[in-house]
Amino acid sequence: MKEYERKQLLERVEREGATVGADIPDRIEVQGEEIDLREFVFEIKRRETVPPGERERVERAKRNLRRERLQRVQRIEAGDVSREEGERLASSVVGIDRALNALESLGPTDLEREERAQRTADQKRWMSFLKKALGHEDEAATRRGR
Repeated sequence: MKEYERKQLLERVEREGATVGADIPDRIEVQGEEIDLREFVFEIKRRETVPPGERERVERAKRNLRRERLQRVQRIEAGDVSREEGERLASSVVGIDRALNALESLGPTDLEREERAQRTADQKRWMSFLKKALGHEDEAATRRGR
């Protein structure tokens, strides 16, 4: 895979709104185990709230999905996959993100955590905008938090 192709794939998986219109994969291998991801997400989403007995199962699934997402992104970052494999990995990452979004929206919300997450996302968008507007990334300014 060429460097610019790798960068395009990484940009695609990190793009805000990448999950819009994306499908949750029917089946996916997560941490070496095949799971029916779409069925699991829809089964959990059908309920108004997650029952206490299911909360640990849902939290474990979210942790495993995040870990699997990270591993797939790292494979793309390494650049030692073919273009086709990179495309497949990127599509699966977007599908995992879609499933995570659905699972994250369940149950009671922690308003403080949600506010922190929103503030962090706003700061990331602002920094990304500034870097693009300036046409470069100043490593020293990034380390100093500017």
